[in-house]
Amino acid sequence: MSRPKRLENFHYLGLHQYFLTFCVRDRLPIFRDSAISDQTLTQFRRTASLEHFAILAYCLMPDHAHLLVQGLRDDSDFTRFAKMAKQRSGGLYARTQHSPLWQPGYFERVLREEDDARILAGYIVNNPVRARLVESPEDYPLVGSDVWSLKDLLESIV
Repeated sequence: MSRPKRLENFHYLGLHQYFLTFCVRDRLPIFRDSAISDQTLTQFRRTASLEHFAILAYCLMPDHAHLLVQGLRDDSDFTRFAKMAKQRSGGLYARTQHSPLWQPGYFERVLREEDDARILAGYIVNNPVRARLVESPEDYPLVGSDVWSLKDLLESIV
């Protein structure tokens, strides 16, 4: 699989917001295992802290993960964050499962100033409902935000 092209003339540094998707190798539904999903989310949070990012929203679907993140400092490096989030979560998974976690590459969208991050966060946490896994995001344990309450995000679903 070829990797998606990054934006030319954009440095991926600073206080920007990004919508990010990582896909599981062979699209296996491994996040149905709560231990694996919990350890993956822990590594995402660890990486966000170390790399100076806030996780505005997250959703671990059975075979992929969505993150909405925001750089917290002028030197917050999104490409490093994405690389380290995959490396830390994938390394831990490989040590315990003896198999790679992620497919190569990732998909990202840089939010523009006019984009409303809270609306996109609501879209992310509503993903399990659109996939018909649950009737409400509140029923799905692998959605949330480290910044906003789930109630706030549910109010932003359009």
